[in-house]
Amino acid sequence: MAAVLAVVGLGIVGLAGCSPHRPTPKAEADALAAALTSGDFSHVALAAGAPDAAALTAARTAAFAGLDGATPTVSVASVTVDPKESTKATAGLHWEWDLGTAKPWTYDVTTQLDLVEAGGTQAWKAHWRTSLLAPDLADGEVLTEQRVAAQRGTVLAGNGDPIITPRPVWRVGIDKTHVDPSGQDAAARALATALGMDPAAYAAQVAAAGPKAFVEAITVRQGDPTYDVGALRKLAGVNTVNDSLPLAPTRLFARPILGQVGQATKEIVDGSHGAIVAGDLAGLSGLERQYDEQLRGRPGLTVLATAGSVKRQLFHTDAVAGVPLQTTLDVRLQTTAEQILAPVQGNAALVVIRPSTGEILAAASGPNGDGTSTATVGQYAPGSTFKVAGALALLRAGLTPDSTVPCPGKAVVDGYTFNNVSDYPASALGDIPLRTAFAHSCNTAFVGQAGTVDANALLAAARSLGLDPAPSLGFPAFLASVPTDSTGTDHAASMIGQGRVIASPLGMATVAASVAAGHTVTPVLVKASAGTATAGGTGAASGGTSPAASASSSGATGAAAPSPSSSATEPTTPAKPLTQDEATTLRTLMRGVVTDGTATILRDIPAPEVDAKTGTAQFQGPQGLANHAWMIAIHGDLAVAAFVETGDLGATTAGPLVHQLLLAAG
Repeated sequence: MAAVLAVVGLGIVGLAGCSPHRPTPKAEADALAAALTSGDFSHVALAAGAPDAAALTAARTAAFAGLDGATPTVSVASVTVDPKESTKATAGLHWEWDLGTAKPWTYDVTTQLDLVEAGGTQAWKAHWRTSLLAPDLADGEVLTEQRVAAQRGTVLAGNGDPIITPRPVWRVGIDKTHVDPSGQDAAARALATALGMDPAAYAAQVAAAGPKAFVEAITVRQGDPTYDVGALRKLAGVNTVNDSLPLAPTRLFARPILGQVGQATKEIVDGSHGAIVAGDLAGLSGLERQYDEQLRGRPGLTVLATAGSVKRQLFHTDAVAGVPLQTTLDVRLQTTAEQILAPVQGNAALVVIRPSTGEILAAASGPNGDGTSTATVGQYAPGSTFKVAGALALLRAGLTPDSTVPCPGKAVVDGYTFNNVSDYPASALGDIPLRTAFAHSCNTAFVGQAGTVDANALLAAARSLGLDPAPSLGFPAFLASVPTDSTGTDHAASMIGQGRVIASPLGMATVAASVAAGHTVTPVLVKASAGTATAGGTGAASGGTSPAASASSSGATGAAAPSPSSSATEPTTPAKPLTQDEATTLRTLMRGVVTDGTATILRDIPAPEVDAKTGTAQFQGPQGLANHAWMIAIHGDLAVAAFVETGDLGATTAGPLVHQLLLAAG
């Protein structure tokens, strides 16, 4: 009986008469599949008449050159030995290409293998034919692809309206067909100079482009008063191309958060593993970059076998539109906040949260800062706004708003002197109720209570108010960091929101939202969609300053207290929930700040009544001691935080910003 082998997948079944030392065709089929995947044919044994390894590598490269560097995966689907002739076998090979489309391109091919004997040994050798590369591919045919971009998903506001939609733009650049070659360098330099670009770099870019190229210098929103497109058109060689791009309502609308969309960079193309090719639109920063996979969708693609003018279709899939990204932003409030911040110099922010849901309605960063999202990732000493956490810790330690606490003119801890603001009212000095110390932001009273609550109790209170040290919110965010190991002067400084305590405007807005809601609030900016995929992490991101804040607060004077250089590791266990009774008491304290204390600027805001807390945090700036100005407030179902990196006092610098916002919010 003739020896018969059936080899399927990874299994080998031997029948009667089969020699245990006879080689099987599976190993050679595997070697061929590996070579087709990698392009290296040096380890494949091929039957007589096949091209050599170098020729096969060249043929494969030429055939696939039109697929933009995509790499296939070839596997052995089956190997079957001929039941009538055991020296012949058939291998089935399965190809799979990830071309960035909704479904991969797959196909199956087969080849013959022969068992031959040479020099007293037996070996299987595979037959070669060009159609192993693609179905029925003939010599001289090459694979090319035609891509159709998918409609990009929109970024939606909280009410479901699109924030980012296609809006008209001008692509401005040098058209080399519009200027004599001898004048192209001068034309490029003139345009770059007019746009504030590097003339030499842009001129080199123009010189390197083809003789008929349009070399884009900038894309500008049509109607943007920042650029005089008409004047640019009058420059030699300049052309403007009418186009559209996905854009927000204004040039600066939530830009540090939403990010930008533009031509995919080489870095993005290289990192996409074929999903993005040169010329595609991609998210370049912010949420557009983080959620790019969800937003960009999947392109439509046709793969053609081409020989001269003859083309035949091998694969086609339609484009799949991107999935919209649902945010919680209120376009009107965000725009209003940005308009209020427009004249503020340096880093500044306004954040608005809806306490009942935790939704972030506005997260505006001032346009005159360093370009980072100060609102969501800025890291600054929160000053006396953090006394909300200190007050909660004291309430949990047994104090009430009517408990008497000493408020001297100054307090000394381990040799360091803490002061109150220079115009602190004399009527609020001495032994006073906690509610009065809170309303007038008495630093010495809170410093004096440092022995009542330790670092862990203060941290627990902060956590209960939503100040999570490692939030996972679906977008880059920092809320706060509170040390667990502070003692002495360091802990006294923590009680008034300085020392090693740092927070973001988003974090302090979360504190106000938690008090308003009567429970611990987690802020929400992005609502999950089916198929949501992120490209980039969440959690804390750098941005803004991380100052070694001083121990003085609320306008305290004197040199900044030294802060320990070590940073404590905070627990990530869930915080003790804030109770409704605790929140009610905190709101009573915050109401006193408006009626009798440092936030009287908010007394004329129409009902419902406003609760607030001011904060001023001293820090060592380039020109000496300077102040961060803060205010948090609650108005109905709105919780607000205002921050100015370098200002006067919280009441006088941040207070007017909150006042404007609440009046505009209605």
